[in-house]
Amino acid sequence: MPVTNVTDQPITETLEKNYMPYVMSVILSRAIPEIDGFKPSHRKLLYTMYKMGLLTGNRIKSADVVGQTMRLNPHGESAIYETLVRLTRGYDALLLPFIDSKGNFGKQYSRDMAYAASRYTEVKLAPVCGEIFQDIDKDTVDFIENYNGTTKEPLLLPTSFPNLLVTANQGIAVGMASSIPGFNLKEVTDATIAYIKNKNCDLIKYLPAPDFSTGGQIIYNKKEIENIYETGRGGVKLRAKYRYDKKSGVIEINEIPYTTTAEAIIDKIASLVKSGKIKDITDVRDETDLHGLKIAIDIRKSANPDHIMHRLFSLTTLSDSFSCNFNVLIDGRPRTMGIKEILEEWVVFRIGCVSRRIKHDLARKKERLHLLDGLAKILLDIDRAIRIIRHTKEEKNVIPNLMEGFKIDAVQAEFIAEIRLRNLNEEYILRQTTETENIKKEIGELEDILDSEERINEIIISQLREAAKKYGAPRRTEIVYEDLIPEIDPGEFVEDYQVRVFLTAKNYFKKISFASLRMSGEQYVQDGDSILQSFETTNRAELIFFSDRQNAYKTRIHELPDSKAASLGDYLNNLLSLEADEQILFMAATTDYSGDIIFIFENGKAARVSLGGYSTKQNRRRLVNAYSCASRLVYAAHVADDTDLLLIRDSDKAMMFNTSLLETKISKASSGIQAYKLSKQKSKVTKVFSAGELGLNDADYYRTNKIPSSGHFIKPADLKIINETRFPVLP
Repeated sequence: MPVTNVTDQPITETLEKNYMPYVMSVILSRAIPEIDGFKPSHRKLLYTMYKMGLLTGNRIKSADVVGQTMRLNPHGESAIYETLVRLTRGYDALLLPFIDSKGNFGKQYSRDMAYAASRYTEVKLAPVCGEIFQDIDKDTVDFIENYNGTTKEPLLLPTSFPNLLVTANQGIAVGMASSIPGFNLKEVTDATIAYIKNKNCDLIKYLPAPDFSTGGQIIYNKKEIENIYETGRGGVKLRAKYRYDKKSGVIEINEIPYTTTAEAIIDKIASLVKSGKIKDITDVRDETDLHGLKIAIDIRKSANPDHIMHRLFSLTTLSDSFSCNFNVLIDGRPRTMGIKEILEEWVVFRIGCVSRRIKHDLARKKERLHLLDGLAKILLDIDRAIRIIRHTKEEKNVIPNLMEGFKIDAVQAEFIAEIRLRNLNEEYILRQTTETENIKKEIGELEDILDSEERINEIIISQLREAAKKYGAPRRTEIVYEDLIPEIDPGEFVEDYQVRVFLTAKNYFKKISFASLRMSGEQYVQDGDSILQSFETTNRAELIFFSDRQNAYKTRIHELPDSKAASLGDYLNNLLSLEADEQILFMAATTDYSGDIIFIFENGKAARVSLGGYSTKQNRRRLVNAYSCASRLVYAAHVADDTDLLLIRDSDKAMMFNTSLLETKISKASSGIQAYKLSKQKSKVTKVFSAGELGLNDADYYRTNKIPSSGHFIKPADLKIINETRFPVLP
């Protein structure tokens, strides 16, 4: 076998040579839109259709467009057709579609509705493309060669309105992404005009919020909108619009967030119904037809449709958010910009386009004036011009002879020489030369415009108003102010009934309704397992589980599955995502976070912590440092009122005190105060009982009214009762 030479190469150098070109290509040539609002794939497709004459005339097969576009975009037919589909009116992804379509192009709001093959659909450019390509043939933008140098394509399109804001655009590059929502054309043009007139204007006054082709509602938060407009980053909350038909008992959803699909919503609702999380929905189906989207939800007559929809808003993508990242390529460099920065860059770009168009027109008029000046000179002696041409022996000398005879240049002489014989009459020449004064006035006007930024701005404003007048449409997405949305207590969505909960020593949990409990016999547990704790509560309560790692896990009881006495229960390691070998020691239920948690530790210390300290606004599921780690926990209890506790030391001494002697602490990790004074070096608290559950003959014998206390030796009769009373030793 020949030996292959291996050369060491730094990984950074390898990445730079092999990966970085790909990264730059994705960023600059694929994923990020530019100031005209288009990605390269969009621009190549639309320009191809423009050159095919599809701005006017009839539609043609999409397959023809795809084939022609490959001259500029060699990425394959399927990729080009997918790009075309998104730009069509039929797909309904854009507020202002650029392609007038006929046939099945699928829908933005549908995951499963596939578009037809390109040979079955027909397209042409929508009228709005007249604004996109306005004056493109008048040197308004730069042109570059295509990938193989056989033709040229525009570097940008001279859009006469800020298409970057009107057209929704999303793209993922390498190491960066772009996500720009659509805005209403009329609002964008109003905001742009206001900005041109006053750079410090309040844009929110003219451009209140994004607008989406799928309609729905925006939950309006002014601070969030201001942050997006300033930084180019943030998120807007969207939700569906619905109506309730009382006669049929059906909730009809006709508009959904731009970020989701009807199928995803229906699947999630069906899953919630099957899992029992929503019990008032009897059926859900897709009734979308030629008239548009429609999701129908059948509910029970006794149910409140508004409460059901609020529940669905919290559990499904009927309420969703659109993340904004205004990342745009400016002069080949990606920049994340706010709305004002985008408008500033667009105005600069548009001033450049208008100026270049005026210069183009000015050059053409100066050329025409130059030709007419030459024509005017032969007016003095038409016969002489004819004689010069007639008596010139060689054709190549016609132009030089005319130049010499009338003192004109080659361009003028060429123009005169090309005049047809029938036009060599005084009437024709006079008619042509009368243009001279008008052209001189037009040249002066164009030069005056070029020298005045104010007049160029007036042209831009006029074009913006014209675009808004022709193509402006009312908002599709309704604005709903956040503070006007009624708050509904989440507890109202939860079916309320009494339950009994069980915690076992091996981390199993059971929730059993009273109805099921009455029909049940003995509680089953795993071999070698035992019930650690059991109490009654309500299905609307919250449970807090305390573990041996000083963690507290919070969950709502209604989110936990119902069990039966004959079942072993549910494994808490799976339900709560516990750490490896983590053990639950104790649980507490609450509906209002009232009361306190009493912790008794092996070292004789006792802590009383307010349950309110475990309440969190962010609805966190896991709290660390939930109690002190200074000593092993022996006993914990949730108390609403003060109670007597009996602490047993090494099975020989006992001390009883009332929990009123403990001061309530806010700090969860409080180590507490010394309650039992342990006289022996290795002695410890081993058991703790609620004094009432023991039934001692003279419990007050062990009582102390001041802590710490060293306790009293246990009477033989009481020791028997204590030993016979089961104490659930914490693992």
